Formats: sequence, C-alpha cells, structure tokens
Amino acid sequence: MRIKGGANGGLSLRLDVRAVVLGLVLLLLALAAGIALIGSGDYPLAPGEVIAALTGGGDPGARFIVQDLRLPRVLVGLLVGAAFGIAGAVFQTVSRNPLGSPDVLGFAQGSSVGALIAIVYFQAGTFAVAAGAVTGGVATGVAIFLLAWKRGIHGYRFVLVGIGASAMLYAMVLYLMTKANIVEATRATTWMTGSLNGRDWDQVGPLAAVCAVLIPLVLLHGRPLRMLEMGDDAAYALGVRVDRVRIVVLLAAVVLVAAATAAAGPISFVALTAPQLARRLTLPRCLKGAGGAPMAGPRLLLSALMGAVLLVAADWASQRLFGADQLPVGVLTGVLGGGYLLWLLAVERKAGRV
Repeated sequence: MRIKGGANGGLSLRLDVRAVVLGLVLLLLALAAGIALIGSGDYPLAPGEVIAALTGGGDPGARFIVQDLRLPRVLVGLLVGAAFGIAGAVFQTVSRNPLGSPDVLGFAQGSSVGALIAIVYFQAGTFAVAAGAVTGGVATGVAIFLLAWKRGIHGYRFVLVGIGASAMLYAMVLYLMTKANIVEATRATTWMTGSLNGRDWDQVGPLAAVCAVLIPLVLLHGRPLRMLEMGDDAAYALGVRVDRVRIVVLLAAVVLVAAATAAAGPISFVALTAPQLARRLTLPRCLKGAGGAPMAGPRLLLSALMGAVLLVAADWASQRLFGADQLPVGVLTGVLGGGYLLWLLAVERKAGRV
C-alpha cells in the first residue's frame, strides 16, 4: 500500500501491510511469551499477578520473584533472540544464501573457543568468560572477513570460508575439552549447550547497551541491504557504497552475535530460522511456490522480533513440556532447528538452488 502527499508533492510512503501486521503479531507474541515465562516455575503466577508485580503492585514476595529472579532471564532471552535474529538476517542477505547463518559460518564456534580458553587456562569467572566469548567471536568474524575479501565480499566465498573456519574452530573446541579437568569440562559443556538459567541483571545491562546501539545501526542500513540483494552492479548504479555497507553491517552483526553468545551461550539455529520464517511469512502468494524465494528483502526488524519470540517460547517449552527434566533452551532449539535445516535443504534442492 502506498500513501502519497498532495498534488504539490510531500510525503510518499510505501507501507507493506502484511509486514506491519506480522510485526504487531510478533510483538504481542513476544510480550505474551515473556509474561508466560515469568509466571512459570516452582512458584507459579497468573498473568494478572505477573503484570501487577511488573507495575509495582501485588504482594512483596511476588514482586521479588518477578522483578529480581525471573524478569532478567526473560529480558536476556528477548535480547539474545533479537540479536541472533537480526544478525542472521544480515549474514543471509550479504551472502545471498539462506544457509549463511552464524551457526554455519563459525561465529558461535569462535565464541566457544574464546570462552573455553578463559575457563580452561585461566579458571575465569562469569565476566571473564563472557569477555572471552566476545573476543573469540569478534576475532573469528574479522578473520573470516579478511580471508573472504578479494576485491570485495562475495556470497559463496564468504560461506565457504565460514564453513572451513567452523570446522577448524570445532576441532579447537574438542582439543580444549581434552585439556580440561572434570570440573572445567562440566562447566564448559554447560556453557556450550546454551541456557538462560541463572541469568540476572548483570547480563541484561551490557547486552541491552550493545543491542541499543547496533540494532538501530543495522536497521538504518535496511535500504542499502535490499539493494545489495539485486547484485553489486545494480547496487552501485543505485548509489550504494557496497563495500562500506557490507563492512558496517557485518561488523555490527558479528558483535551482536558475540554479545548474545556471551550472555547465554551458543544457542543454535535461532539466527538461521528467524530470518527465514520472517521472509516466508511476508512473501506475496505468487512467490511461495517451491518453498518461497530465497531472498525477499532482509526483513530486519521482523527477524529480530521473530528471534525474540522463538527463543522465549523455546525457553518456556523447555521448562514446561518435559516434566521434572527441564532442558537447557539450546537443546530444544538445536533439535527443532536441525529439523528445520533439513527441510530447508530439501526445499532449496527442489528449487535447484543447492
């Protein structure tokens, strides 16, 4: 839908009604999933009690449980999901490949190597492990970027270099695990699974600051990213500074992935699935044959909202659907995301794109 100004010019705005509706639905789902997750646990709370406690009402015990114990976990989940979702959209857009995700390209493994070095060799605390994860993720991103650079970044080269780096970094993870004692290995395994357990306000602040700076920065580059999907020549012709845009958005996405991994561990497949679901749910019906077009605009904000919904909903499901055996959220996203990846590969093969 296009909204135009008067006859003498003025505002001209193209409004994608389907995307706006989906965005509002995802926002409501994120809020509902967050309230449901806050109300879950050994001391269950009704949605009304949760809302009352969040607004300063209710009894003191409920306020303590909600504001001090459970709200930080939900906020970390929402922020981590949003960071993974928008970063995945950036990687898939720049690589022009639906498999171009931080999970596949080695960034999560780089963060894992950084965290494991901090755990195994320095017996580091929580903040030092987080710093190691951020350092490892950013260093991996810079290394992949430099190795893939040849008169610019090209999608298939970027993906192939990332896959190779992922294999090498995974081997380093296995080596570091062999050097750890039983206590360090247990701690490292727990961190590498990916979990929101025990998250508090100490994780919320730094992650919120990173997201507050970098997510708007990526959103401001939404139009140039759409142009990049048409190819470098077309983007240059439309006035896009291709290399500059790629460097800015890729660095922002790398830092978002590293910060999210530092806060919750390498939770898998959210960055892969969130952008794909956001695209497919907003595709025009005429493009939905053979599983949908691989690229239909980056849908950055929708990818962030989708990632937040997926992660918080998965965390709620991991607590409620398995009885007394509560699973780390990374286990559930890994199982569901692996199935989605197999389906996506089948769709791309059927469409002749892999």
